[in-house]
Amino acid sequence: MANLDTALKDAMTIDGAIGAALVDYTSGMTLGVAGGTPEIDLTVAAAGNTDVVRAKMRTIEMLQLNDEIEDILITLGNQYHIIRPLSGHTGKGLFLYLMLSKSRSNLALARHQLRAIEEHLEL
Repeated sequence: MANLDTALKDAMTIDGAIGAALVDYTSGMTLGVAGGTPEIDLTVAAAGNTDVVRAKMRTIEMLQLNDEIEDILITLGNQYHIIRPLSGHTGKGLFLYLMLSKSRSNLALARHQLRAIEEHLEL
């Protein structure tokens, strides 16, 4: 089992990783951050994505879908942003957020690695 710091460091080893964070989507608070750039405030980006997660959760509830979000992908011109809500009982209300360089990453492999990080994360 990995703690938060280890999980974020592991996320930063994913090819093309720019930054990673663990975020509480009920409050918008960032619980941990790794990486980032001077141009990108990872805390602001992560907190801003709480609206995306909340909107999708509401939509699933309104549609009465008996399903869970595995991950949400936002594709920009030069980046991928992966949002992965935690599914374990200790992670309810939290999501992992990973920013990737499009030119230096393999999206399928990054999703697989982020899933493995989530499975080993202990909060």
